[in-house]
Amino acid sequence: MIEKDSYDLGSIVEMKKPHPCINRTKIFEITRMGADIKIKCSGCGNIIMLSRQDFEEKAKKIIKK
Repeated sequence: MIEKDSYDLGSIVEMKKPHPCINRTKIFEITRMGADIKIKCSGCGNIIMLSRQDFEEKAKKIIKK
């Protein structure tokens, strides 16, 4: 679990599980922050919306802040 203050808009994060696209990447970029967080898959460009609590549980580490 990551801390709330450790990520910001545009941060690159590594998730615990890979995205089920053909690239199977775990790397995502944060594109929107609020009560919900939108992340964009670096492999296929698909956008996923998660609640802040789900995001903090599923994120493994911050690669670039």
